[in-house]
Amino acid sequence: MLGDVVGEPGRKLLETFLPVLRRDAGVDFVVVNGENAAHGHGITENIARHWLETLGVNVITTGNHAFDVKGISAYFQQEPRLIRPANWPPNTPGNGYVKIHTATGEEILIINFIGRVGMATPADCPFRAADAILAKERADVVLIDIHAEATSERQALGCYLDGRVSAVLGTHTHVPTLDERILPNGTAFVTDVGMVGPYESVIGMEKHSSLSRFLKVKGEKWSVAERDLQLHGVLVETQGRRAVHIERVIRKL
Repeated sequence: MLGDVVGEPGRKLLETFLPVLRRDAGVDFVVVNGENAAHGHGITENIARHWLETLGVNVITTGNHAFDVKGISAYFQQEPRLIRPANWPPNTPGNGYVKIHTATGEEILIINFIGRVGMATPADCPFRAADAILAKERADVVLIDIHAEATSERQALGCYLDGRVSAVLGTHTHVPTLDERILPNGTAFVTDVGMVGPYESVIGMEKHSSLSRFLKVKGEKWSVAERDLQLHGVLVETQGRRAVHIERVIRKL
């Protein structure tokens, strides 16, 4: 899984390194969080199509910026491999999870959740939403993208689902955390995967415009930064439902 792809620099990193990672690491399945792919906010149909049909991304997860691009709701309805948080209100366009059959015959269930602590979008409880989905869906491998602000909420969800899913991987804050591990009952976990984008920045955005948000009553318009391009993600190995290994993936341009 690769973390939040930020703007054109993040897309460039994905184009450069994903084919190499798939080949060299023998990767069977790729999940990418794409909610910042279009100029730092949202994702377009063209970007999603290119990733899914050309780059070999299997599933695209999102988060609070899922619908920032005008007209993208229709594509969420059409493309089941582009998912939005499952714990958003029931009438939200698109789906919150997808089950994919791999070439080797396995079923992989990818579920997208959004946190409630410190997040502006309305959402139901991700813990109870996970219970409801897991009660009706079965798969050989189950991966959760928990897109949340609070580290505590992401870690708590990992503990809650330990042994019931293969991986709980955090996104949203764009800062990679050094706590990747296998939890006691066999679930791979990391608080934040990190981002795919420019690290000489404030979470991917140009420093001057970001600082203005803290120093002025009305901040300047955000723009995506361009320097120190790094791809961050995690590689998870599973045996059956259980994860047996998780490691950091870092590449730099």
